Amino acid sequence: MKATIWHNPRCSKSRETLAILNGTAGLEVEVIEYLKHPPTRERLADLYARAGLSPRDGLRRGEAAAKPLTDASDDTVLDAMAADPILIERPLVETDKGVRLGRPPQAVCEIL
Repeated sequence: MKATIWHNPRCSKSRETLAILNGTAGLEVEVIEYLKHPPTRERLADLYARAGLSPRDGLRRGEAAAKPLTDASDDTVLDAMAADPILIERPLVETDKGVRLGRPPQAVCEIL
């Protein structure tokens, strides 16, 4: 099985999630540093839909740029994330079984 992690190596939760993935026997892991190679708006929308999350659920609320998006529409949030990927909560993990936000990191075990 293959897993793709949208990863930020400076984030402890992202590193913990990657360690879980790397410790899973038989799992091929693709690591995408999303700040260097951000997903498109359409890709983000698909990931959140598959995870059962709204774009607002995937918003990194601690960022200053997220404050004006508190009451914004899903479309506006997706546009902002596509323009500034630091707004994307991390990590997102995708497998054939679904998509999970790795908060807590153990949440990804549901799709392994």
